[in-house]
Amino acid sequence: MPLLLPAGAGAGAGAGAGADGSGARYVLVASLDKARHLSTMLRAVHFRDVATCVATANGLKAGIFQEFVVQEESVTFRINLTILLDCLTIFGTSSLPGTSTALRMCYCGYGYPLTLFLEEGGVVTVCKINTQEPEETLDFDFCSTNVVNKIILQSEGLREAFAELDMTSDVLQITMSPEKPYFRLSTFGNAGSAHLDYLKESDLMEVFQCNQTQTNRYKISLLKPSTKALALSCKVSIRTDTRGFLSLQYMIRNEDGQICFVEYYCCPDEDVAETEL
Repeated sequence: MPLLLPAGAGAGAGAGAGADGSGARYVLVASLDKARHLSTMLRAVHFRDVATCVATANGLKAGIFQEFVVQEESVTFRINLTILLDCLTIFGTSSLPGTSTALRMCYCGYGYPLTLFLEEGGVVTVCKINTQEPEETLDFDFCSTNVVNKIILQSEGLREAFAELDMTSDVLQITMSPEKPYFRLSTFGNAGSAHLDYLKESDLMEVFQCNQTQTNRYKISLLKPSTKALALSCKVSIRTDTRGFLSLQYMIRNEDGQICFVEYYCCPDEDVAETEL
């Protein structure tokens, strides 16, 4: 289950004086026994070099950290994701049997680098990555109270769909309905139109909660980056709100059985009238 620590809880010496003797106080401290768990999650969203990191005192959706302390209401910074991944795998992508790379991340606040302490087999490497001025992130204002339709599907079903549908199409059309076709994925590519339907009684369908018929189209170019997370996931939650905004939440289970989530949002490209179906 997620490890949620309030600000200041479990801080110990790490949230006090800096480990480098500078006397600076850490506003963010996060530790985990296996750094590869974090690198796996970051690869799922690594489709741009620079990422905006936001940490809050409520913790994380992914319970992979043994220690997670935030001394402020929220801590936000931008960082080069490619460099961060390189540092996390500085001992290599695979460890010797019985060994793993432990990680402790520390951040002193605005203007300071993100410091990584990586330890494997008694060898400690310290990496300092310069942080950048955070930019305002796009808020999709996706609220659970406005969700109209929701299904939870085993990921293999969506992976098969992406393999079978014509991805030369500019858009992926998604229909969710309390009546047939229930859940339909459609493309309109060079070879013509293609449809893939899922019955609500399908073995792949774990949850089916559709209140009204919605058909929306989404640019495939915006959805393709999410296939990295899809490849790692075991289940996917597909939700749409009253505006037709799409939420894809991928559940990823690491080798220790811990559950993590990667979530993508996508705005509809256009509404589709019933006469077009």
